[in-house]
Amino acid sequence: MRHYLSNWGKRLLNRWQPAAAALFASHCALCEGNTPGRGLCEDCWAELPWLNGPGCLRCAHPLPATGICGRCLADPPHFNQVIAATRYGFPVDGLIQACKYGGRLSTIRSLAEMLKQHPPQSADLIVPMPLSTLRLRERGFNQALELARAAATVMQAPVDAGLCIKTRETSPQTRLPWKERRKNIRGAFVVLGDITGRHVVVVDDVLTTGATLNELARNLKRAGAASVTGWVVARTVAAGGSAA
Repeated sequence: MRHYLSNWGKRLLNRWQPAAAALFASHCALCEGNTPGRGLCEDCWAELPWLNGPGCLRCAHPLPATGICGRCLADPPHFNQVIAATRYGFPVDGLIQACKYGGRLSTIRSLAEMLKQHPPQSADLIVPMPLSTLRLRERGFNQALELARAAATVMQAPVDAGLCIKTRETSPQTRLPWKERRKNIRGAFVVLGDITGRHVVVVDDVLTTGATLNELARNLKRAGAASVTGWVVARTVAAGGSAA
């Protein structure tokens, strides 16, 4: 069954979202100062950990010089590219956690504005990273879908929330060793449609090892996708800043 609604079983959150956006429209999500409309004041915006330097052309991990990192050379991912706006660290991590685990949907605007700073060059279709039915019931919304809806305003492409579904609950990736994450997510996604020849952009909040995006990209390409780009707010950076 396709899931087109972000709030499934908790429609009250979707009804509350426009009111929340209006309530926090003039206050910075970090310091409560005045904001020009993107949810963060100029000072907080300037201090965000932007990823503007050289990095891996496949996974977006920072590198001393632009190229392909050792990990992607040794084990090429199914996705073609990752575009990440920031490093996953203070204060972006707090905004993401407040949204996902605290139900603070007003942060979506700020996170989406970060995404918009580095949009993909083109897309035929925008797909939010799907949640399992259980996780969607617990959380009440899919933050990736809300981000996709907001950030898609800079892309001339539709958002399809029902193309991909997550068919089973998996252990949280953050609790697993890196080597176990690919096994954990294997076979968890199904693509419901023929997307032959299309360039698909997958939106998510955070990319760590890339295992979840890699598995979804594998399924998208099996369904005919010509290329898959990950478009994320934040990219976790390994200690020392080099790709592990």
